[in-house]
Amino acid sequence: MEKYFESTDKSFNDYDNKKELMELNNLGYCYQYGIEKKKDGFKAFKLYLKAAEGGNSDAQNNLGYCYQNGIGVTKDKKKAFECYLKAANEDDLHAQYNLGICYQNGIGINKDNKKAFEWYLKSAKGEYSPAQNILAAENGNKFAQYNLGNFYKNGENGLEKDENKAFEYYKKSANQEYLNAQFELGYCYDEGIGTKIYREKAFELYKIAAEKDHYMSQCNLGILYENGNGTEKDLKQASYWYSKAAENGCEKACYYLSFFYVLGKGVEKDIVKGFEYLKKSAEKGYSDAQFELGYYYYYGIGTKKDLSMAVYWFSKAAENGCKTALHNLGECYELGNGVDKNEIKAFEYYKKSAKYGDMDAKFILGYCYVNGIGTEINKEKGFKLYDEAAGNSDYKEYEEEIVDNLDEVKYWYQKAAKNDNKYALYKLGEFYQYGNGVGQNEMRAFVFYKKSADQGFIDAQYKLGDIYSKGTEIEINKEKAFELYELAAEGGNVNAQRSLASLYEKGEGTEQSKEKAIYWYEKAIENGCPKSQGLLNVLTQ
Repeated sequence: MEKYFESTDKSFNDYDNKKELMELNNLGYCYQYGIEKKKDGFKAFKLYLKAAEGGNSDAQNNLGYCYQNGIGVTKDKKKAFECYLKAANEDDLHAQYNLGICYQNGIGINKDNKKAFEWYLKSAKGEYSPAQNILAAENGNKFAQYNLGNFYKNGENGLEKDENKAFEYYKKSANQEYLNAQFELGYCYDEGIGTKIYREKAFELYKIAAEKDHYMSQCNLGILYENGNGTEKDLKQASYWYSKAAENGCEKACYYLSFFYVLGKGVEKDIVKGFEYLKKSAEKGYSDAQFELGYYYYYGIGTKKDLSMAVYWFSKAAENGCKTALHNLGECYELGNGVDKNEIKAFEYYKKSAKYGDMDAKFILGYCYVNGIGTEINKEKGFKLYDEAAGNSDYKEYEEEIVDNLDEVKYWYQKAAKNDNKYALYKLGEFYQYGNGVGQNEMRAFVFYKKSADQGFIDAQYKLGDIYSKGTEIEINKEKAFELYELAAEGGNVNAQRSLASLYEKGEGTEQSKEKAIYWYEKAIENGCPKSQGLLNVLTQ
């Protein structure tokens, strides 16, 4: 089509002319909305203009829309009105409807309700449903009023977004006891859409609709009860309404109910049941639940630990734009958790997560650039990402301590880029183990401690042993813990000496030996560990 309209030979008969103009208008539409084309408002406008000049009324209407909304051209409401008028006079139903909107709202012309009605009527007689809807709404039809409320709320069907008008139409429909409108009106009061926030009124409307089995109202009623908004806080009532909504298929209610069971809020604690509700929510497509379900599989919460299922649900959440899921997928591919190790894929996931603004991903992405993990080494880019992560705007409003921690994390990432970096790697392990400045992440802490321990850093050997001995993300391995404690204890780490004594005392990861346990407790006491004295007393007595 594009090649054709660029050519000079355009001799065709009247039928072909109309057909080609229609195709030209369609091509403009593809550019306007990015349908199999890169979105380009300027190209769309040019194509509409060509088709409109050739006499295509659809294109003339679309041209009006471009002028009205500034798509590919400077916004000009007067020209928009003129385009709509021209197309409307050629019996274009959509243009007649748009012309009604212009007269009703004074867009490019003085307000004139009589003329607005005339143009809506013409469009409605041609069976154009949005025009029929407006007329029906003005005539008191509760369904039409509700639909019109939605159009104004979302700025659809040629209507400019107007929350005040949306509120009024929902109110008219709700007053006629239309269930969906009662919910929407409650939501307006709940969130302050077109009116002031009035949670008591929201509670009242949600309750009316909830008692008639409107599941979104049931869920939102549960939220109000849970947080004590518009009513007294009542976790039992919250769980009751979440359960009702979940029974009626509300994925959001399943998600909230899962936490109630996991934490024992308003119900008897039941982690397995919590997992089941979370799974229901995730399977219905609720992205927050998909991410959480991945987390539950990753750590074995309420179910058997399954890293491949964790990857599956992280992937589902990532498809829905969850930045933390993208970060977690990067970690899975980097470390080979639940998937084959693939540093290139890991880098790409970190990159996407960082693009969405995930601070931790920016630090890791910077680390990938500095060390050439899944990409070519580019220290300049890596250090720039460290700066971005440390200056993350999401944390500016929080306490200075958090901002200071971020600067410290950045400092140690930069130090880790140098050759003698075992202490810097150890410090990074500490940040991730305790969640100082970054998200708590035992797996990431383990990686940094291991890099440091492999360079012979004694404190890192102890930390690595401790994760093997007590860890949650890393599978417990007392034999490896023993080996690492022994290395660190012989190097003089007092905590490792005490921990090694404990393993000898209990016979974990090695043969039980009271003598060796006493030896290492005494070593720890010599090095200033008062806790070991108490443990030694218990053992010897």
